[in-house]
Amino acid sequence: MSRLSISALAASAALAATGPLAASPAAAADVAISSQGPVVELQVSQQVLSDPDKATINAGVTTRGATAVQAMQANAAQMERVLAQVTSLGVPANRVQTSGITLNPQYDYSNNQPPQFMGYEATNTVTLELRDLDRIGPVLDALVAAGATNLNGPMWAIVDDSSAKQTAREGAFAKARKQAEDYARMAGFGSARLLAVEETLDYGTPMYDRVALQSSAGAPPAATPTRPGQVATQVTLTVKYALEQ
Repeated sequence: MSRLSISALAASAALAATGPLAASPAAAADVAISSQGPVVELQVSQQVLSDPDKATINAGVTTRGATAVQAMQANAAQMERVLAQVTSLGVPANRVQTSGITLNPQYDYSNNQPPQFMGYEATNTVTLELRDLDRIGPVLDALVAAGATNLNGPMWAIVDDSSAKQTAREGAFAKARKQAEDYARMAGFGSARLLAVEETLDYGTPMYDRVALQSSAGAPPAATPTRPGQVATQVTLTVKYALEQ
């Protein structure tokens, strides 16, 4: 079961002089908003931590050849073995995507001599989305056994983060409203009227180990350990309030 924990982040504020404000909603014309009193602008962030339920891995194959054709042919044969392994692991085809193919000449720059042509290097990389997090380590090991020479990841995420974003949004908005009311009270005004809201989303991925590693003495080789941690969904609001009597 996924769990959520909310942590408040620092907020900054600026007090503006009396005057008109402009709000800029997406795909709409600017709207002029007049205020008779001072305007306070606040930037408030709220972060929600959730257990991830998917991971993204980049797996690649790098090969070399005397000619570009040889390098690409060797790469294609090795990548076919990796993709066959991916299929045997039960990864759906719609969660496997080629993310990059490169072919570059290679030179030897050693011994302070003019560059010596060494051949060509080809790389093919695929991106995998995995939903069974307990199998991340075994999948990585299987990819390497099949011929993958480049690995990157896992990058942890949430399949549907709409609930986490809504929770963070509500927390940030409530905090901004409270701060605006505090400014109104400290400045001797009776209320704070909302003028504009701007939202920014951000994501982070703190990680930690879920299980302790066991000794490999007298046991089969241990699978590569992975650390799912939690995924941070952060919403930052920039809001403007008019302070009124």
